Formats: sequence, C-alpha cells, structure tokens
Amino acid sequence: ARHQGGRRNMSTDRRRRANRRGRGAETLAAGLLRLKGYRILARDFRAPSGEIDIVAARGRTLAFVEVKTRESRAAALEAVGFHQRGRIIRAAEHFLSQHAGLQGHDLRFDVIAIVPGRLPEHVTDAWRP
Repeated sequence: ARHQGGRRNMSTDRRRRANRRGRGAETLAAGLLRLKGYRILARDFRAPSGEIDIVAARGRTLAFVEVKTRESRAAALEAVGFHQRGRIIRAAEHFLSQHAGLQGHDLRFDVIAIVPGRLPEHVTDAWRP
C-alpha cells in the first residue's frame, strides 16, 4: 500500500504485521491443542456475527478458542471483552447450525494466551455464555 510520493501507509504496515503475528500465534495454539489430543475442526471461522480463531474437539467436548498475544497472561485474558465474547458466542451458534453432527457435544469457550518468552497457556472454560 503506497501513497503519493512513494511513502508507505504506516497503519497498513502495522495491520499486516499484526495479522502475520496473529496467524503465527494461531498456528502455535493449534499445535498446542493437537499435542493435547484435540482435533482442529476449523481455523479462522467467519460468520456474519463474528469469528472464531480455532474450533477444536476432544471426545465429547467442542472448544471455541480465542488466541490472544499480549505482554502478560492477564492482558491476554482481559483482551477478550464482553462484546467480543458475544460475537464469538454468536459465531459458535452459526458454526453449530452448519455442523449438525456436533450438536450433542459439550461446549466450551477457551483462550490461549501467547506471551513473549513463555510457553502458550491454554485457559479452559475461560468464560460461559
């Protein structure tokens, strides 16, 4: 994204870097979930009402996982605010409407906190609808 005079648009660059960092964090989180015995059913699931970073299943549990990269675990958990939780819940309902075979599963909303210099932390049942 270039503007007149060949100067780069800084917000576009920042957004691209954040997007790349986010994708890397999601790949790391998906790997962690696989190591813990989860099957990854979807990544970056987009619905009209919101999106879900990772949908994973283990046994009869279906986890809707939000991945947050922040400077601390607390900041990562706080980054999933009330409105974002609502969008994730609505996106989860949309996902379930498209996957009738998963209707009987126990639903859970998790967060994976990615903090620089630490192992990713999987916070199960981070909130309930």
